[in-house]
Amino acid sequence: MSKISPLSGFPELLPAQRAVEREVIASLSRTFELHGFANIETRVVEPIERLAKGGEVDKEIYVLQRIAAEPDARAELGLHFDLTVPFARYVLEHAGHLQFPFRRYQVQPAWRGERPQEGRYRQFTQADVDVVGRDELPFHHDIEVMAVMVDALGRLPIPRVSFQFNNRKLIQGFYRGLGIDDVTDAIRVIDKLDKLPPDEVARLLVERVGTTPEQAQRCLELATIRVEDTSFVEQVRALGVADELLDQGLEELAAVVEGCRAVAGDRVGVEANLRIARGLDYYTGTVVEIFMDGYERLKSVGGGGRYDALASDGRTTYPGVGVSFGVSRTLLPLLADGVLAGSRPVPSVVLVALNTEEDRAASTQVAAALRDREIACEVAPAPAKFGKQIRFAERRGIPYVWFVQADSSTGAVRHQVKDIRSGEQLDADPQTWTPPAADLRPGTISSYPKENQ
Repeated sequence: MSKISPLSGFPELLPAQRAVEREVIASLSRTFELHGFANIETRVVEPIERLAKGGEVDKEIYVLQRIAAEPDARAELGLHFDLTVPFARYVLEHAGHLQFPFRRYQVQPAWRGERPQEGRYRQFTQADVDVVGRDELPFHHDIEVMAVMVDALGRLPIPRVSFQFNNRKLIQGFYRGLGIDDVTDAIRVIDKLDKLPPDEVARLLVERVGTTPEQAQRCLELATIRVEDTSFVEQVRALGVADELLDQGLEELAAVVEGCRAVAGDRVGVEANLRIARGLDYYTGTVVEIFMDGYERLKSVGGGGRYDALASDGRTTYPGVGVSFGVSRTLLPLLADGVLAGSRPVPSVVLVALNTEEDRAASTQVAAALRDREIACEVAPAPAKFGKQIRFAERRGIPYVWFVQADSSTGAVRHQVKDIRSGEQLDADPQTWTPPAADLRPGTISSYPKENQ
């Protein structure tokens, strides 16, 4: 048989790594539900025309087609490349059964046919949280949804993350107040500040967008404002631009920053970064990008914002606001670097030792008693010297070994449990013994410096 090679862009996790991913997903889910968000799962395929952007089929879409299909048959279904497109369809299809505003969270894989690299995969898991309204959605939901994700990520055993907020109304109002006609193109050029020096970006604004040198300078000044409080309002005002939409954007951004700072602990940073634009033809108000300390090379590990037309059936429009967190994008580099690791590769807390094959029933009875009290365990696969069974437990990462021994003269059964990490061995009753809470389930070990967590 030929050697099996990994399939690029489709990562698989070892059991201990998978335990970390499951713990992260469980933590996210618990936090979302604490805030009243309901979980949904959408189908993995959508019609190609729904996945297409602006009527043009994205080359990164994976299509679904039977092998036995006619050679000239056109694929009609594709795998979803994010969770927003299927969610928009879900809202339209099930609107009659939903209560609005509809609060949803979703943790599912998505597929995208792009060039694999660190943080970018062809199959990846995302966690999305959104609120969607019918025809209208009050602004306070912007603050709420962003604060929910701040709370959720602050509970994870990952390096410190930074939420960098802006507001599309602020950007558009500022450019409009400057007298720039093509606001969208101006935003696209400003977005190049990550790759080009400021004087080159200023030149492009003049030559491509048609701004004056003075307008270009004002655009650059706006894009360099980045603060951890609401002092950006005065800084923008000082640039001398007036516009009603700008005023609204400043007010909304200040409210989001204040609302998120109120719930952010030491492990989450909140900033106003007036360079952030995101989704030029999609977002209409609040926008956010999420970055992880020490992993800036990944660029953003999450993002989202306000969209005033998530979906529409021609009669009703469904505005929404949401944030997406890249579970795979964040965890896989941390696992590869050894920053995160699972405490053990198996759920078993206890290995019930086996004296002889004839004693299997007695060992199985002990295991059943432990399982009745939600203590994961397994019986040794074969009888052997106790030292060998202990080494078997060590290799599997099982912290306790249970011994069942009968007194040959009296027939009395003695139960003992050994913590193979400390060597401590004590008498125990399978009906009452419970391990420390930290041992009950596989956990996550983080080697990231505590001051950065």
